[in-house]
Amino acid sequence: MSGQITFDEFEKVDIRIGTIIGVEPFPEARKPAFKLKIDFGPAIGIKKSSAQITKHYTIEQLLGRQVAAVVNFPPRQIGPFMSEVLTLGFPDDAGGVVLIAPSIAVPNGGKLF
Repeated sequence: MSGQITFDEFEKVDIRIGTIIGVEPFPEARKPAFKLKIDFGPAIGIKKSSAQITKHYTIEQLLGRQVAAVVNFPPRQIGPFMSEVLTLGFPDDAGGVVLIAPSIAVPNGGKLF
């Protein structure tokens, strides 16, 4: 477990729900990854993300899937691609990423609290 933070510090991390509307292979990435386009609703819009999620997910499985992402980190250059949000997941026993998603569909742009 890492050090404690205050609730005010937690509130600074803006985690939102979005729906994946586009997926492309990302062969230029150092580790296997996809380029995602995620719709976070009208207030935030569509954002791009690079995600190393090829172990458990195919393009077909990802399209239309809701995911959680941090939307207020600065954009990060990953090879030739600019990633605008950090898509969230947990590692499985072998380190493969398992995405976080709500158990029931919620409106895009909803903030985690």
